[in-house]
Amino acid sequence: MLLCLPLYVMAQSSEQAEAIKANPNYLWGQGYGETVKEADQGALSDLMSKISVQIESDFTIDEREVNTMEGNDAQSTVSNVVRTYSQGTLKNTQNIIISGEPKAVVLRYVKRSELDKMFQEREDLIMSYVYTAMKAEKNGRIDAALRNYYWASCLLKSMPNASSVKIDEDGMKFPLTMWIPEQIRTVMSLIKGEISKVEGQEISLLFTYRDKPVTSLDFHYWDGRDWSNIYSAKDGMMDVEMMPGTSTDKLQLKYEYEFTSQMNLDPELEKVMHIFKSVPYKEATVTVQAGKKSEQKQAMAMMQTAVMNMGVATNAVAVAQPKDFTKTVNLVVSAIKQKNYEAVKPSFTEEGFDMFDRLVHYGNATILGNPKLQFYQLGERTICRSVPMRFTFKNNNRAFVEDVTFTFNKDHLIESVAFGLDQAARDDIFNRHAGAWNDSVRMVIATFLENYKTAFALKRLDYIKSIFDDDAIIIVGHVTKPAKKQGDGTSYVDNQLVKYTRHDKQSYLASLEKSFKSNEFINIRFTDNEVVKQGKGGDTFGIQIHQDYYSTNYGDTGYLFLIVDLNEIDAPCIKVRTWQPNRDPNINGNFAKDDPYYGLIYGGNFD
Repeated sequence: MLLCLPLYVMAQSSEQAEAIKANPNYLWGQGYGETVKEADQGALSDLMSKISVQIESDFTIDEREVNTMEGNDAQSTVSNVVRTYSQGTLKNTQNIIISGEPKAVVLRYVKRSELDKMFQEREDLIMSYVYTAMKAEKNGRIDAALRNYYWASCLLKSMPNASSVKIDEDGMKFPLTMWIPEQIRTVMSLIKGEISKVEGQEISLLFTYRDKPVTSLDFHYWDGRDWSNIYSAKDGMMDVEMMPGTSTDKLQLKYEYEFTSQMNLDPELEKVMHIFKSVPYKEATVTVQAGKKSEQKQAMAMMQTAVMNMGVATNAVAVAQPKDFTKTVNLVVSAIKQKNYEAVKPSFTEEGFDMFDRLVHYGNATILGNPKLQFYQLGERTICRSVPMRFTFKNNNRAFVEDVTFTFNKDHLIESVAFGLDQAARDDIFNRHAGAWNDSVRMVIATFLENYKTAFALKRLDYIKSIFDDDAIIIVGHVTKPAKKQGDGTSYVDNQLVKYTRHDKQSYLASLEKSFKSNEFINIRFTDNEVVKQGKGGDTFGIQIHQDYYSTNYGDTGYLFLIVDLNEIDAPCIKVRTWQPNRDPNINGNFAKDDPYYGLIYGGNFD
């Protein structure tokens, strides 16, 4: 840091600063302080104020929407909104140190033309949320659809001339200011919730969207005393528990759409939300009750889940005589309900029971409904799909549903327990790739992904260690601000808004161990995957899959990419593991080291 500047440098800087001030193509701000850093911050604040004045006439602010509870002054809202752009603006501004310490003077300036770029970046971000929401809705991921639509609408309030931001739909252009709220209302109105079964104070719920079980949906319910924490329905199902003495004939729900606890994933969004009030949607609050033949509907939904779990379209081999396996799983289900886990220990291998023990202690484990079991053969193994279970946690505000699968060895003992893939992920593997590879290969891929995500939930560090190659390329991504594509539309590495850290196997496992110890729970959801085969020989695959990552103190959403050798079913080996916030469109066929994605792996700059 400069403590003083030579006189000739000061004179030159002063002349340059005066030239900038006199040039109408620039906006500038000047700051003073005992240190250069302090003066620079003052200059930036002054510059932001002038930008606010410059663009104030372009903003339409409804003062009723301003969140004065957060200390915002309705009259200075435009200035506050402009400050939400500070992270993006900093990289477009330059500074001149007019005078050094201890009486520092700094000029910050920016070309007026840069302001258009600044607002265009935000518009691009808004549109990325919109398109993500549209895709999520198509896949039945209603939680993601509502979240992305709502976040887009929030950021839209920070745009000058917001009504000019439009979307092209069926050849017609609609202002997003009107289009997004209508989409949110439509999505909510198409969700159908029913009480399918009541046992004591336990209520089983069934959710459909456009007459199909939702892939995922987050909601709160009134338990008779208060609104619950977030409950996450999966494949249409979730059970809730009412307070003693509360009527179970009807149930009031509130669909989650704000996702305020996740807004820290986008610092700009979080700042905007401190300025404006939340937008209430009356469609979010509904009353559900028992529908006609609801129990049969839930049974059909559970059967559909079991079918989709396996991918019946693949002609997988069903077990002809599943009696013994059914008996064992029913004993396990009974043990979970009675919390008498040791009673079924003889039904497991040593490693299998260790996994089972971790699973039933993964939060408070509860069986959902009466599981409809399906058994399939994979070599000498028999796979049972699936037992829907709910997991709640003492120190967290979320509840999850997972479809638990059991794998039997040739001795009819349970050797593995895993969380099944979401329906969208299963569809991609079993339907999109139908005919590409034989049934057993697709089963191996699905089983690997299930074991992978389950290992993080159950904190199986030894298993994770065993599946990573000693020389694996491991890249961990962290969003410091939502990423924006490079000009070529494929590369993200040089984007300074996403921080990538390259690990070797040892440092990655050390980081995971710390994460496991500091989190009560970790939950991973996989959807929207693309699987491609590497080369012409062997079974090595590139797997790009959308990942929603939840934990006690952190959450993110993005795309995981794995290169995994599956030539040995019992010894999968991950060669590459990396993450980025957006999907790479180049993962769509056989790939080699000259493909664009390898630029991320081999050509990036990492911490």
